[in-house]
Amino acid sequence: MMKYLFSFIGLTIALLLAACSDDSDFSTSPGKLLSFSVDTLKMDTTFSNVPSPAKSFWVYNRSGSSLRCQSVRLERGNQSGFRVNVDGTYLGQSTGYQTQDVEIRRGDSIRVFVEVTSPENHAAAPKEHLDNLVFVLESGREQRVNLSAWSWDAVRLNNLRVSRDTTLSSQQPVVVYGGITVDSAATLKLAAGLTLYFHAGAGIQVRGSLKAEGEPGNEVTLRGDRLDWMFDYLPYDRMSGQWNGLRFYTSSYDNHLSYTDIHSTFDGILVDSSDVDKKKLQLDAVTVHNCQGYGLRALSSDIVLNNCQLSNTLKDCLLVNGGKAELNGCTLAQFYPFDSERGAALRFSNSVSPLSQLSCRNSLITGYAEDVVMGENADTTRTFNYHFADCILRTPKVTTKDSIYFERTLLENVKDTTRTGEKNFVTVDIDKQYYDFRLDSVSMAVDRANPVSSLPTDRRGWRRDDKPDIGAFELKH
Repeated sequence: MMKYLFSFIGLTIALLLAACSDDSDFSTSPGKLLSFSVDTLKMDTTFSNVPSPAKSFWVYNRSGSSLRCQSVRLERGNQSGFRVNVDGTYLGQSTGYQTQDVEIRRGDSIRVFVEVTSPENHAAAPKEHLDNLVFVLESGREQRVNLSAWSWDAVRLNNLRVSRDTTLSSQQPVVVYGGITVDSAATLKLAAGLTLYFHAGAGIQVRGSLKAEGEPGNEVTLRGDRLDWMFDYLPYDRMSGQWNGLRFYTSSYDNHLSYTDIHSTFDGILVDSSDVDKKKLQLDAVTVHNCQGYGLRALSSDIVLNNCQLSNTLKDCLLVNGGKAELNGCTLAQFYPFDSERGAALRFSNSVSPLSQLSCRNSLITGYAEDVVMGENADTTRTFNYHFADCILRTPKVTTKDSIYFERTLLENVKDTTRTGEKNFVTVDIDKQYYDFRLDSVSMAVDRANPVSSLPTDRRGWRRDDKPDIGAFELKH
């Protein structure tokens, strides 16, 4: 028995030694090559002089023999802005942007990480930056992975304080770090066509006045500064909570935003309590979309919304608490995908101060829930005055005593899955986080607006016909 046991142990040791010997036998055959998870590593577009997020790829040894790289080098060194880490080794200036004797055993793999900080292009359009990562095997064979990145020159604003009347205008993107503050004696104008890219934590704080002077086809855009993609089908630009949005403080009046797109914020617009006899904020053809807080929260103020889209917010798309609010031709769509406890599409209350007037005309207010319109008479000693005319609301049947507040207003039948809720719109794609809140031809909002009170144009500046549609968008037949 002991004889057989020693024979078994000896055979096992021999096999292990043989395996170790084979694994440490690095091939120099020109026919033995590495495999790569990508031929070209494409980085997402970034702004010049701003570090990109890291991307990575895998290097596989499927040759059947162990292989050793005599060197792995970044071909252009420090000329292209790429930074590379090969299996834990950084290819920096001190090493001549290369590393030697990188071993990859048969059947094994290593991971390569790449970042880029591209230099300025001195051009209006994005420019491609290229480099190669060159793997030189001991056989002398060279293999390459192409590195590609697009960069865009941008104007950089750091903690901008506006203390006198100022106009921001730029054909280049403008990246905002730290935020923009408008002092109480100043007015900031945002010129048509301007795009502000806000870094995390940045936003606009207004104690004076803000004018966004967008035009049809030449809008003002306020968004986050990430140009990269979370997945192949999902850009970060579609993710909420990337920047801090706009806040209008008590001292701020006479604010006007037209043809402006605000998206992917924490809170889109916050309006603090003020004198309700002075116009606080007017929004004409403005979109506030995809917020991790409120779309628009107005406390005891005088606000006007025409042809506006407020959509997909964790809290309410629109909260009016006290004061005055007028809506005409608006779409409030509550399809926020990330939390089933999402707020209402419209909530109005008098808990802060008397609600002297909420007037809502020719507007479509809908969402996932069976009831997305919430009226809260929190203090019966205060005025609670509201009126809906020629609207479509996703809310249960109103009582007889409340019917005087609803004039020619239709209530969505939640069991009608062909014409209501998300079926009102062209696209509601939860997987890709893509939403197009233009009207679908099956929507019950088509031809239902009041020709007398309807606005002459829609959110895009298109002229409405003699049978206008409810909501921010006119359907073109």
